[in-house]
Amino acid sequence: MTRTVAPGALAGSVRIPASKSQAHRLLICAALGAAPVALQLDGFSDDILATVHCLTALGADIQKTPDGLRVAPIARVPEGLCELPCRESGSTLRFLLPVCGLLGANAVFLREGRLAERPLAPLDAQLTQHGMTLRAEGARLYCSGRLTGGEFALPGNISSQYITGLLLALPFLQESSSLRLTTALQSAAYVRMTEQALEAGGGRLTREADGWDIPGGQTARLPDVLPVEGDWSSAAFFLCAGALSQRGVTVSGLRRDSAQPDRAVLTLLQEFGASAEWTAQDAVTVRRQTLHAVTIDAGQIPDLIPILSVIAAAADGETHIINAARLRLKESDRLSSVAQMLTALGGRVRELPDGLDILGGAPLSGGTADACGDHRIAMSAAIAAALCTAPVTVRGSETTSKSYPRFWDDLETMKGATP
Repeated sequence: MTRTVAPGALAGSVRIPASKSQAHRLLICAALGAAPVALQLDGFSDDILATVHCLTALGADIQKTPDGLRVAPIARVPEGLCELPCRESGSTLRFLLPVCGLLGANAVFLREGRLAERPLAPLDAQLTQHGMTLRAEGARLYCSGRLTGGEFALPGNISSQYITGLLLALPFLQESSSLRLTTALQSAAYVRMTEQALEAGGGRLTREADGWDIPGGQTARLPDVLPVEGDWSSAAFFLCAGALSQRGVTVSGLRRDSAQPDRAVLTLLQEFGASAEWTAQDAVTVRRQTLHAVTIDAGQIPDLIPILSVIAAAADGETHIINAARLRLKESDRLSSVAQMLTALGGRVRELPDGLDILGGAPLSGGTADACGDHRIAMSAAIAAALCTAPVTVRGSETTSKSYPRFWDDLETMKGATP
C-alpha cells in the first residue's frame, strides 16, 4: 500500500500502544507458568500476535479479553508436528527456539519476509550441542529434541535476542545451567527486561561478571493480573515529531522508570537541542528548539536510528552515527534503507560500513520513499514530512502493522495522511 503524507509539522497528543518487547516476554513466561494470567495491554501488533499464535500452537490457551489477553499455561504439547507461524518476528523465533527444546516439541517455524535470511548462529550451535536438532528448508525451520542444561556460551554483540531466548528457557529445565558471554553485551537493557519478566514470576538468576548462573527446576508464578507498559520504541516516532514542531507533541502511556532501552530517545533529543519534559505522570511533551548535530552510538539503541536520522537531517551540522553494523541484520539493511530514504527525500547522507554521516540543517524536498519491507523505515519517512516542502509518498506503508498497527490513524489525528 502507498500513502502520501502532507508536508509540515505535527501537533497534538497521542497515547502509545503496548510494548511488544515486554509483551513477548510476559506471554512466554505466562505460557510456561503455573496458573492463568491476565495481561493488560493496549493494542496487538503483528509481532505480538505471532508470539500468541506460536504459543497457542504449542498448547497454551490464549484468549482476547476487553483489557488484553488471558493466558492459560501449556499443560501438554500437542502430538505431531506443531506449525509455528512466527511471520517476520525475529523475537518470536529466537525466543521460542529454546522454549521448543524445553518442551521437547516437534515443531516447524514458518518464517516470512527477510526473517529466513537473518542469522541464528551461534545460538543454533548452542542448541544442537544441548540436545536439539535444527533443519532449515527454505523459509521453514524444523526443530526437535529436548534441550538439556549445562554450560552455554554466546557472544554479547550479535543479538540480545539469543540471550533472552536461553534465559526464558533454562530456569525451567530440571538441571541447572550457566550462560557465559564471550564479548561485551550490547542492547543490555533488553536483557534486563527479560530478567524483570522472570523476576515477576519469582525466577532466580545469579548475575555474574560474564553471564548468569541459572538454577534449574523453577516454576513461574506470575501475578493474576499483569499490565504491559507502553512502547518507547513506538513512542520515539511521535516524540521525534515533537522535536520538529514549534507547537509540540505530547505522548502518553509511558513509564519513566522503564527498562526499555529506547527510553534513551528523550536524552538524545535533548542532546540535539529539543525541549523534552514530563507534563503528566505518564506523558512527555517535546518541542522544537535550535537543533544541532551530535554523535550517536547505536550499540544499545539500534531501533532508534531510523527516526533519529530524521532529526539529524534537521539539525545544523553533520551528525555521526557509529557502532551500527548490526543494523544491517534487521528487517531491512537499515544503514542502506535509511540512507536511501533520506536521499530520496532530498537529504544528504554518507553510508559507512558501520554507520552513517548525515549533513543536516536544510529543508528536505519531499518525494517518494520505499519502506523496504521495514516498519521503522515507513514510520520514519512519514515523520520526515515535517521537514519537507512537498508531500512524502511512502511505498509499502502497510508494514507498520508489524509493531504499530494504528500508526497511520494516530498520524492523521495530528496532520492527516491520505491513502
